[in-house]
Amino acid sequence: MLDLSLYILASAILGAKLLLVIVEWHRYTQNPRELVEVLRSGGVFYGGLIAATAVAILYMKKHELPAWAIADMGAPSIALGEAIGRWGCFAAGCCYGKESHGPFAVVFTDPFAHDAVGTPLNVPLHPTQIYLSLNAFLIFLILQWAYRRKTFDGEIFWLYVLLYAITRGILETWRGDLVRGFVIPGVLSTSQFIGLLAALLAAAMLFVFSRRHRAEA
Repeated sequence: MLDLSLYILASAILGAKLLLVIVEWHRYTQNPRELVEVLRSGGVFYGGLIAATAVAILYMKKHELPAWAIADMGAPSIALGEAIGRWGCFAAGCCYGKESHGPFAVVFTDPFAHDAVGTPLNVPLHPTQIYLSLNAFLIFLILQWAYRRKTFDGEIFWLYVLLYAITRGILETWRGDLVRGFVIPGVLSTSQFIGLLAALLAAAMLFVFSRRHRAEA
């Protein structure tokens, strides 16, 4: 389990940074010197999740570990980790929101945020980093509750993927940063596209696992 956690940590960091490079491929090919930003950036969350999941599954299969049972154990921690990690996004000014004049709007003033990730300065914005943090923490609480009541292995992990994909897709509508990339410009962001595929896969896996459990019972 200790070795597995180290593999997950390393693959999550690399996957997050790799997806950032893929999303911003044209930018980095035109300005290779800007690749140094990838080293100090957290990267794209979905890239880390996908890479860590793939590596974990391969590792657990190789060592004959109960993959889905372990995945259920780790799913709440992933959500809690993101809930905390988004505070870093808020501190750095990345993943910022669209302009807002509502009661929760925030204003960034540090030139470093603008220079590093293009954060608009002295403009009231949706605090999307806080939205994402609260969303992840709520998912964490739901998963903790569901874990005590789960009926089959894999249920909590795929429930996490389903909940995150849906809620992340909704919260993306308040994001104002363009660095996250778009599959359909101005309509469907990279994260929303990945989330759509992830939600469909999660729903299918929950159906298959639930049906298999009922058949075995």
